[in-house]
Amino acid sequence: ITTLINHKDNTKKSDKTLQAIQRVGQAVNLAVGRFVKVGEAIANENWDLKEEINIACIEAKQAGETIAALTDVTGLNHPEVDGQITVFTDKTGVIKAARLLLSSVTKVLLLADRVVIKQIITSRNKVLATMERLEKVTSFQEFVQIFSQFGNEMVEFAHLTGDRQNDLKDEKKKAKMAAARAVLEKCTMMLLTASKTCLRHPNCDSAHKNKEGVFNRMKVALDKVIEIVTDCKPHGETDISSTSIFHAIKEFKVNIEALRENPYLQSKENFSATLEVILEQTEDFTDCAYTSHEHRERILELCGQARVELQQLLSVWMQAQSKKTKSIAEELELTILKISHSLNELKKELHSTAMQLATELLKYHADHVVLKALKLNGVEGNLEALAEYACKLSEQKDQLVETCRLLRHVSGTEPLEITCIHAEETFQVTGQQIISAAETLTLHPSSKIAKENLDVFCEAWESQISDMSTLLREISDVFEGRRGEKYGYLSLPKPMKNNVNKSLKPDKPDSEEQAKIAKLGLKLGLLTSDADCELEKWEDQENEIVRHGRNMSRLAYSLYLFTRGEGPLKTSQDLIHHLEAFAAEGLKLTSSVQVFSKQLKDDDKLMILLEINKLIPLCHQLQTVTKTSLQNKVFLKVDKCITKTRSMMALLVQLLSLCYKLLKKMENSRWVSVTNKDSTDNKT
Repeated sequence: ITTLINHKDNTKKSDKTLQAIQRVGQAVNLAVGRFVKVGEAIANENWDLKEEINIACIEAKQAGETIAALTDVTGLNHPEVDGQITVFTDKTGVIKAARLLLSSVTKVLLLADRVVIKQIITSRNKVLATMERLEKVTSFQEFVQIFSQFGNEMVEFAHLTGDRQNDLKDEKKKAKMAAARAVLEKCTMMLLTASKTCLRHPNCDSAHKNKEGVFNRMKVALDKVIEIVTDCKPHGETDISSTSIFHAIKEFKVNIEALRENPYLQSKENFSATLEVILEQTEDFTDCAYTSHEHRERILELCGQARVELQQLLSVWMQAQSKKTKSIAEELELTILKISHSLNELKKELHSTAMQLATELLKYHADHVVLKALKLNGVEGNLEALAEYACKLSEQKDQLVETCRLLRHVSGTEPLEITCIHAEETFQVTGQQIISAAETLTLHPSSKIAKENLDVFCEAWESQISDMSTLLREISDVFEGRRGEKYGYLSLPKPMKNNVNKSLKPDKPDSEEQAKIAKLGLKLGLLTSDADCELEKWEDQENEIVRHGRNMSRLAYSLYLFTRGEGPLKTSQDLIHHLEAFAAEGLKLTSSVQVFSKQLKDDDKLMILLEINKLIPLCHQLQTVTKTSLQNKVFLKVDKCITKTRSMMALLVQLLSLCYKLLKKMENSRWVSVTNKDSTDNKT
């Protein structure tokens, strides 16, 4: 649409230009047609919104057809079609149609979003209703029937919330949804064993306490999902970002640095009060029983230093408001730099304290001695030893909870703060549940189901310990500026050392060259859309093939933006580094596809290898082109590179489609094999 609206009215109407414009118009119309089909299908399944969705779909369809009609320009060079209305004669018509299209598509999306929210709420209500029946069940036979239904409902709820999590743009909400879904996933197995233990030992108080804990946690998690989906905060909930020291320091530094531009921005009292709030929060570290003496002393020293330096800053600042001399301005700059440095040192010390404490704690508890002892004493029915090790687990739980609170302060991002809160809650709840499960086993040492139940809760604890190790790595990555390395497209190769001091100005090709590059880029833009459509089909979005394919698509989209004079790439040197990353991702993709091909039969394997053998040379050719010297041939080099990238993207689309089909074929053959085996086993 943007291409059509931005085209030059005086463009020479060559056959090639006319075909390109017609293709763009047809592509828009086809895309709208596919979109409308989905919209109509949603409308037919949701009678309360059917009329609104259908009206918006009709508007979108009409706009798409108008754009297709106005871009039907292939016959313009022939005299017999002189009276035809086209994009060349009625540009306002295209603009009106584009506006109508965007408006109607937005309406359909908003209405479809309401449908998704309604589906999630309905699914959650079904899960809650079945949970209530499970809580009241008294016989094994009835429990098995209801739990089977509950399992199916939880699978449906997991699919709906998983799709919603992927759709969320807000990283904070995404992290909250991930935490709530993790609770539900782990609690489903706990609910099974805890309920079975209660049915087997109906008069055991610890078994009932254990079961109630699971049900309560699942209900809280279900409510949390609905809060995120409907964007409704419960009464009294505060924004957790305000409790993080790192977040508070960041805001404080922004306000201090703003004094350079506007010395009348805030009052003296505001700065003093804000710093006191930050320093008060450091008491979480200094009051913690597990903080070393050296760390505590250093934190207190840095807090005192920050107070002194703020007073110096405020004194100079008050002078700067009345005197506008150069020396006062320089002194103000110096005091700003001093307090910023002190706060950075405080951040480093707090980060070091929390990370050291967490690392030592995880190392100390890596062998899970306490859990093993609880299991052993439970089987032996040793109540005295149980009490001793339950006390040790409670102490370990308190240490982990306290450490998670400190990590939240230094996590650096809101999603990681939420992960810390989730870890804290998990240790708090699971620790109590392990003790009640161990108590049940100790009272009934020969009970297999009580032993299985304790194993499930211990596994959940071990899993959270493992997750915490990952969390520590992520917090370190953020603190050290390595955030984003997980995705290749976010961390592009940096310029070579010999280019560091060279002043690279944006390269501006002439209008003819720009037009040619823009045409090359348009096809590339369409191919990235095709690739994204293929990627969306894959259920496992963390699959290596999908990951590298997605990275290639995103890199290609940045190249497409470059051809339009937009996006993050400003110079030809930026472009070269980007292309190097694209070629590297292409080679990584071929390696992942080769690994996948080893699971296939000979004929299918041959098909895949033929496609790979087309892509690998293109990757190497692109790498060669990027390494050749520019020497006043920038345009030719860009032209070659974009052409190679287009060819690689076309192959990527084919390869993704083929891999997906073969994956489905392989899964279906496995399913048939397993079904046949089950059938044979049942007959036996």
